[in-house]
Amino acid sequence: MDSLTGQPRPVSRRWRFTGWLLAAVWLFFLNVPLSTALHQPQPWRRVVGVATLIAFGLGYVLLFQWARQLREHLQPIPPRRAGIALTGLAVLGLASIPGTAGDWTATLVFVAASAVFLLSAAQALIIVALCALIPLVGAWLVPTWTGESTVTFAVLLASFAMFGVSRLAQRNSELRAAQREISRLAVAEERARAARDLHDILGHSLTVVAIKAELAGRLIEVDRARAAVEIAEVEALARAALSDVRQTVGAYREVTLVAELAGARSALAAAGIAADLPAEVPALPDEWDRLFGWAVREGVTNVVRHSGARCCTVRVHPDRVEVSDDGRGPSTPDAGGYGLVGLRERARELDAALSVGRRPDGSGFLLRVHAPAEAR
Repeated sequence: MDSLTGQPRPVSRRWRFTGWLLAAVWLFFLNVPLSTALHQPQPWRRVVGVATLIAFGLGYVLLFQWARQLREHLQPIPPRRAGIALTGLAVLGLASIPGTAGDWTATLVFVAASAVFLLSAAQALIIVALCALIPLVGAWLVPTWTGESTVTFAVLLASFAMFGVSRLAQRNSELRAAQREISRLAVAEERARAARDLHDILGHSLTVVAIKAELAGRLIEVDRARAAVEIAEVEALARAALSDVRQTVGAYREVTLVAELAGARSALAAAGIAADLPAEVPALPDEWDRLFGWAVREGVTNVVRHSGARCCTVRVHPDRVEVSDDGRGPSTPDAGGYGLVGLRERARELDAALSVGRRPDGSGFLLRVHAPAEAR
């Protein structure tokens, strides 16, 4: 599968040639009836024998390739078309009798093998049984025809071999289909991860940029020095956001709890919201430090954007992190946008529990990420 387009790659020319070779190599077993046709004393018998055998061999190869391509794409073989094609193959074998005499029965080996590859197991079993019996019955009706036991054995052996080949082809086709689906899902998952990371990074950074730009706009007429400081911070935040996007695209983005707490302090101050943040955080495993950092980022972003709060509190414990405020609270019991969806996915990867809702006293908003018992 093409990693850029998500589409299956075309089958290579080498593989196509190998497929034709797999079908054509078995035509070697038509050498006996072909030799008989070439040694016929009457020219018309030679022409009929050679022409029908060539048509038979070509028809067999084309039929094999047609069925093989359908199997490769996991498409069903149309029973009616398969029956017509198989009948045509048998008719060509019968038409060679004037030039091949009793050796025409060699064509039954190919008819039986084709039936196994084309038809259902029950139908193929009937065709194989008929092809195995016809040489025996023919030798009894026409004593000059010999070698019937050899042909019967060849029919059974070829049918058994083709049964294995058909099942192997089917399994290979299913495996390729599964690989294509896995590749498609991997591309979709990577796109979703990139979208989630960009949303989480830019959502927080642009929220702070917007707030500081608004503050600078209000201060520009009353305190130009303070407004200049805010504009400088807007510029710095914009550059940091751009750097974060580049790092995310390059898969180098690293979120830490300490850095997110520092960013939260700056964002809350710019929004005019009092911040009650921990001065120190406990030592955490790297994966939990990252998850708690994402939780603080998302929680504080929601407080700044939607809460209308006067105070935001962040508490970090060895097994959980909590972000709460005294604002208007969630509109629904499980409120949250795409950012909370992304945070929930991150928590699920570590079997952590994410809960959002009102604080225990019934006011404001509370976001909590809780580590599972075995990770505490």
